[in-house]
Amino acid sequence: MAEVINMPRLSDTMEEGTVATWLKQVGDKVEEGDILAEIETDKATMEFESFHEGTLLHIGVQEGETTKVDALLAIIGDEGEDISGLLNGNASEIKEEDVTLSAVEESKSDSGSLSEVEVPEGVVVVTMPRLSDTMEEGTVATWLKKVGDTVEEGDILAEIETDKATMEFESFNAGTLLHVGLQEGDSAKVDALLAIIGPAGTDVSNVAKNFKVVGEAKPEPKKEEKKVEAPKAAEPKKESVASSAAKPSPAPVSSNGRIFVSPLAKKMAEEKGINLNQVSGSGENGRIIKRDIENFTPAAAATSSAPVAKFVPSGQEDFDEVPNSNMRKAIAKNLAKSKFTAPHYYLNVEFDMDNAIAFRAQYNSLPDTKISYNDMVVKACALALRQHPQVNSRWFDDHMQLNNHVHIGVAVAVPDGLVVPVVRFANEQSLPQIGAAVKDYAKRARDKKLTLDEMDGSTFTISNLGMFGIESFTSIINQPNSAILSVGAIVSKPVVKNGVVVPGNTMKLTMACDHRTVDGATGAQFLQTLKGYIENPVTMLV
Repeated sequence: MAEVINMPRLSDTMEEGTVATWLKQVGDKVEEGDILAEIETDKATMEFESFHEGTLLHIGVQEGETTKVDALLAIIGDEGEDISGLLNGNASEIKEEDVTLSAVEESKSDSGSLSEVEVPEGVVVVTMPRLSDTMEEGTVATWLKKVGDTVEEGDILAEIETDKATMEFESFNAGTLLHVGLQEGDSAKVDALLAIIGPAGTDVSNVAKNFKVVGEAKPEPKKEEKKVEAPKAAEPKKESVASSAAKPSPAPVSSNGRIFVSPLAKKMAEEKGINLNQVSGSGENGRIIKRDIENFTPAAAATSSAPVAKFVPSGQEDFDEVPNSNMRKAIAKNLAKSKFTAPHYYLNVEFDMDNAIAFRAQYNSLPDTKISYNDMVVKACALALRQHPQVNSRWFDDHMQLNNHVHIGVAVAVPDGLVVPVVRFANEQSLPQIGAAVKDYAKRARDKKLTLDEMDGSTFTISNLGMFGIESFTSIINQPNSAILSVGAIVSKPVVKNGVVVPGNTMKLTMACDHRTVDGATGAQFLQTLKGYIENPVTMLV
């Protein structure tokens, strides 16, 4: 008799789990004690073993997908056993809302479904995958396969932009790419139609037409212009003479207004601040490619040398509409939630940095060694947090979690927002180790190559804008942390020491605290400990 395997509760706080890897596939024999899958919880990725034996007849949650505890994970039974009754919700063991089926298997779904249409044999409908636990929709950054291409199992179909990173999406099926449901730059909700794979030459137009998606994807960028005529001048003595600059040929656009541009050229244009509407494409069918951005020169307005009695401004008002990326929307959602659920308060301090400057210069005199002030702040915070676990905490409705481990999130600016990679067990790492980790994370963050694990699990966050010359600022707490430290620039100025005004160097820091977990006195005591490490950095080596 078939056994229904539900998503297990692998931690006391786990509410949902993500299948990181399946160790068994449909049709495989399963023995009691075999590892079925690796499940990612809110705390760790853990192996989940089978308590039953038989044949794996059905997988309800694909790799990378997330579902709630007790939802259908898999079905094990006798080879060839009919499990349609279980899948149709007729078994008392499964609630109807817990059964997760693919678009082809289920006639109704929250995001997409096939209704009253026969799917040709061998055809597989590929839907937008859930590549992170918070992902609600995805954007196709780049297609690695085109319609008509042969696809092997394991081939990379596309690069998908989620709310956290751009990730490669590989095919779990072999065949020919028959249909693409989203173009590059288009977005859709999780489970919406992404592509159709099957035998070459198969007509899937009816399948694509009848795949229904609930909810609209975000709008494409649009450029709107509004001509504004300036008032006429009152009888100028001499006529105003001006010639307008020649405009470049417009970039090719699709029927929905999307500019045809390669992902690399688009990224280069964003970095250089180039408006793609002004660039002429030299690629296939007028597509804008890398060399077009490298060779782009803004047209300069030509002006006449003729004398002008009066100048009457005349121009046009215009603006660009840029759709919010998944990352930008996730940042807005998470920060708004933090700001309006956690009662923030702020503690401001100013540290003497003379000893820190001398310490860093001496440390960096060692061969092949270079540390930054930010590395020193990370290390000092990690040591101070070990002494003040209340600051290194997390709030729950019925209890507080005081973390004994120290995982420090370091905010890194990227072109489309902000990511927070995590330096794990920072208190146990040396200054050079911290420096190497932060540099590596920062580079891969800008290249969108960070993994989800590397951005998860922080217990405290540091945001440093000192390198931009910002002397003081406040930050919003990066939940579920209880505090975030904002680090400003080191400033040279007169200071008072032993009653005498002397030249000095200081740095301002502001800590935002969640008053539910960190009382004012607790936060102040933490900053006093931090002050000891920063102003006497040699103590960090003891």
